[in-house]
Amino acid sequence: MITSHGTKAGITAKRLSHSAHKNIPDTPTKISNFEPVYAGRLTQPNVAFGRQSLPMQQQLHIRNATVWTSSTKGILPNTDVIIEQGKITQIGQQLRTPTGFVQIDAKGQHLTPGFIDEHSHIAINGGVNEGSDAISAEVKIGDVINPDDIAIYRSLAGGVTTAQLLHGSANPIGGQAQLIKLRWGENASGLKFANAPGTIKFALGENVKQSNWGDKYTRRFPQTRMGVEATFRHAFTQAQDYLQRWQTYQTLSPQQQQFQASPKLNYRLQALGEILQNQRDIHIHSYVQSEILMFLKLAQSFNIQVSTFTHVLEGYKVAQELAAHGAGASTFSDWWAYKFEVYDAIPQNTCLMQRHGVLTSINSDDDEMQRRLNQEAAKSMMYCDMSPQDALAMITINPAKQLGIEAQVGSIEIGKQADLVLWDQSPLSVYSKTLSVWVDGRQYFDRKANQQETMALIKERQALIQKILASPQNRRDGETDNRPTEPRWQCDTHYDAWH
Repeated sequence: MITSHGTKAGITAKRLSHSAHKNIPDTPTKISNFEPVYAGRLTQPNVAFGRQSLPMQQQLHIRNATVWTSSTKGILPNTDVIIEQGKITQIGQQLRTPTGFVQIDAKGQHLTPGFIDEHSHIAINGGVNEGSDAISAEVKIGDVINPDDIAIYRSLAGGVTTAQLLHGSANPIGGQAQLIKLRWGENASGLKFANAPGTIKFALGENVKQSNWGDKYTRRFPQTRMGVEATFRHAFTQAQDYLQRWQTYQTLSPQQQQFQASPKLNYRLQALGEILQNQRDIHIHSYVQSEILMFLKLAQSFNIQVSTFTHVLEGYKVAQELAAHGAGASTFSDWWAYKFEVYDAIPQNTCLMQRHGVLTSINSDDDEMQRRLNQEAAKSMMYCDMSPQDALAMITINPAKQLGIEAQVGSIEIGKQADLVLWDQSPLSVYSKTLSVWVDGRQYFDRKANQQETMALIKERQALIQKILASPQNRRDGETDNRPTEPRWQCDTHYDAWH
């Protein structure tokens, strides 16, 4: 036989007749002396920069760093931070190193909380828009997490440790979102952020009415902006009725319930009912002021608290109304003119909303932008003189508050989870690089290890090429990979990779 090396190997086993099978021993017979040698490594995920093992939790003493706390304590020079069992346990100057802890001399370096992206579409498998129905509150992004997405590793390298994975913006009421930590090498379940509040994606504007999306999308209701508002009112009215039917049933005694069927379980209305009971937070894709005001009034009429208007490029026009409602705003730094809804966008949007008391953050909606969120936040320092502390807060503690996880992450404070990033210089400099990124006190990114892995991948690639060249001619073509390549998901990606 010809081995995978292209060499000949003897076959020691004999083909048995059917009648002889009953004589096969329980212990497998050795059929060949050939042991395969693999040029590649098996990693999780099995792609470039995949891990051969998960990082261990570290006990760390980071010394003499400039610490950007993203708390009321501001920026602390020459400060130590001690990490134990995945939590921040001490912050101060000249702290004593506990026995057995690893010291890192961070003099001249900067330590920040891990960045949080309120609006992301990385690590999603097969599609982001269930666009067949205007209301799809029952679908869950948590069911289609793709832990193999290289964007997880790339975002880690940019200092991002948490991301909210959102449904797209094809529907007025999309699907349930999933918050993840960027634990590169974990499986889908291992990425999920534990004990995070439930959220859901809503959307306003051009995408949801779909009247300009081409012939294939001109039949689904709604086709106008007034139809969008009617869709919301109809959905919440149905959910109110659903909750009332269940409440009525649950007030019956056990004996009475034996003679009456319970209301039929409806996952869509159940999710909408959670919103009406303020148990699930709305993050709503939005652009123009008229629609933002419409939804604020609608929310008030149903006694709903809106968590965050996302994108919200005309937020500066309605900042007072947003602040009065208590809604947050998660926006782009300087995207505009890509469609008519954003013609009035201005780069001072963040500062104007912030000055009116709106909790403001910067989001990516794009895997490439996600890995340089620090630069997106820093642009507000250039455009409208935002302070460095406030700029960093827009990608740390502010999105943490919008997502209801500020007690766990988003700032460097005692008791919080050790999601930290060590930088070679100010994190808001365009020249800054991450040196190390920890999630739960585990080092998931290290600059030196990344450089070594880059060289190892080059060698591995060369070894694979040489192995192919050394193989027989009839085996060099190999097999054609017909798997479709997933696109870079964004809000308006109306495409299913598997069809």
